[in-house]
Amino acid sequence: MTTDIKRTTEKHLMVFSGRAHPALAEEVAELLGTPLVGTSAYDFANGETYVRYEESVRGSDAFVIQSHTAPINDWIMEHLIMVDALKRASAKRITVVMPFWGYSRQDKKHRGREPISARLVADLFKTAGADRIISVDLHADQLQGYFDGPVDHLMALPILTDYIKEKYGDQELAVVSPDAGRIKVAERWAARLGGVPLAFIHKTRRIDVANEVVANRVVGDIKGKICVLTDDMIDTGGTIVKAAEALMNDGAAGVIICATHAILSDPAVDRLKNSPAVEVIVTNTLPVPQEKQFDKLTTLSIAPMLARAIREVFEDGSVTSMFDGHA
Repeated sequence: MTTDIKRTTEKHLMVFSGRAHPALAEEVAELLGTPLVGTSAYDFANGETYVRYEESVRGSDAFVIQSHTAPINDWIMEHLIMVDALKRASAKRITVVMPFWGYSRQDKKHRGREPISARLVADLFKTAGADRIISVDLHADQLQGYFDGPVDHLMALPILTDYIKEKYGDQELAVVSPDAGRIKVAERWAARLGGVPLAFIHKTRRIDVANEVVANRVVGDIKGKICVLTDDMIDTGGTIVKAAEALMNDGAAGVIICATHAILSDPAVDRLKNSPAVEVIVTNTLPVPQEKQFDKLTTLSIAPMLARAIREVFEDGSVTSMFDGHA
């Protein structure tokens, strides 16, 4: 007679969504072929958030999707509370899916007595009970090391470049990085677009005023070329629009602006509308409300990539294989 009990447990995928960007989570769940888990979420009169799941999550492989959009502190707090609820309800593994990592620009100290808030966000999720993080186009690669656990860094590059190749592939292109710091990413773009030339904008930034650029100078030959100006995010649009203007002044045939995260804080929409760019291409890592849509704006869905990454993690496959070995 044996004295142990054996049970082969089946893995059980469950997908959860916060209230920040439900449309994206619904698209991801649909692609995975599983409904979103029913969730009660509301705010108390004093602003505190309440979350409860409508079914048992015990033993599940849980994926909690929330985009850190405005009001960013509210949605990060809700995300943390959702993770805590899963931990206390005995989910087996909790993966935080944050297409946009809130506070990611505060990834180092520029001056004394500043916080490193991106690290704090990572620590909060670890404390709440997260085992793993999936995010898209981190502002800086070192964010992967801020979280004590696996971080899957997805790249919107294939989605954006495939669209550009299809629409503008017959024209003479150049890839332009809006600053010297993102030149490595721009190199990948140039390679993916068939080895097109590369340029960057040398810019001077005021450290005493947020979001303000002083001067732009184009480094590289872009005369007569359609310039693909690429960045990880567009917030107020000041940097990217000034870069587009500098390119046109330097003799570019046209400018296409590409960014993964469309934060679009005021006055970004007006700036982009009135910019010399022929098209502004973004993904839906963040929701773009109706009032922020404009004729030049094209939004591509990141949902197929998130769904594939979730499936690879769930099935113990390889996320890196999605990006030709780049992590």
